[in-house]
Order: sequence, then structure tokens, then C-alpha cells
Amino acid sequence: MGDGRWRLGRADGVPAVERTDLLADPVATALRSWDRAGEAGVIEIDPALADTATLSEAYDLPMEAGGNCVVVMGRRDGEERFAACVVRADTRADVNNLVKRRLDVRKCSFLAVDRATAESGMEHGGITPLGLPAAWRVLVDAALLEQPLVVLGSGVRRSKLLLPGPVLAELPGAEVVEGLGV
Repeated sequence: MGDGRWRLGRADGVPAVERTDLLADPVATALRSWDRAGEAGVIEIDPALADTATLSEAYDLPMEAGGNCVVVMGRRDGEERFAACVVRADTRADVNNLVKRRLDVRKCSFLAVDRATAESGMEHGGITPLGLPAAWRVLVDAALLEQPLVVLGSGVRRSKLLLPGPVLAELPGAEVVEGLGV
């Protein structure tokens, strides 16, 4: 059991820095060099429970505490532009308006699963904003910063990260965006 810092619903996390074996390699690497790593917790879960609604029900987690991360891509003058959008689980990323404008592209769409997992080094359903390729922008919905604790992917489906909401603004490369989740 954890020390209570990362307790939410029926989930009780332990320090992520002590259980990097529960993280995808890029996430563990990024965590080791992040100055806020001590505020990250991790819970081990059954991979069959990794999807947001299932996890929420199994662990009695409020949907507004869930942080879903989706990867999108658009092109401008032949250049690919990527963004990982982190929004509350009870919303969807405003890809066709806000994200498209932020990336300054004509059309923005979800990155194909095969490509997202290959380029991130993370599993489908576990992609998280920590440890992504440096060229990818990380857009974080401002609404998540209001949550005492946010549940995020860990790069793998067998665990979840737990971070205090305000700390999301301190993720490497994070850009806090008002109204990202609609």
C-alpha cells in the first residue's frame, strides 16, 4: 500500500520513482530527469482495466480526475506537426478547431495507432505526456490543473500514473490550454 499521497477512489499508488518497472522505458527515462518526479505515483492494474471507463468503475475513480492523452498530427508545407493532447476523461480534445489552430495546420487528425505507439515507445491505451518525443507538443487542458490528483497513462496498460493536477503544467514541454477539452 502507498502512503496516501496518491490515494484516489480505491486506487492507492506508490512512488513512481521506486517502481519504474511499471513504466514504459521512455516514461521511466523522462521521470528520472524530471525535477517533479517525486510527486508522481503509480498504481499497478490489470491491463484489461486500462480503458478509462472500465478503470473508473473498477477503482471508483471520478471521470474528471482522468487525464486522457491523444496524439494528433497535421501538415503544413510538407512538415508534419504533432501534439499530444491531455484532456479530462469526461471531455474530448477540440482537435478540429483549437488544436488545429495551435498547430497552424489546415487539417488535424488522430495519429494512426501503429505510428503513435512506434514513435512514442508506449502501448496503445497507455500513451502519456511524460516521455514523448521532444518534437511533439504537449497540450494540457487547464481544467486538469484544478484536480487534486489526475490519473494518466504510464506508457503501458498494466499501470497508471497519479499526479497532482497543478504539476501537469510542469511536465516537460507542457503548454496549458484553456478550453482544450470540450
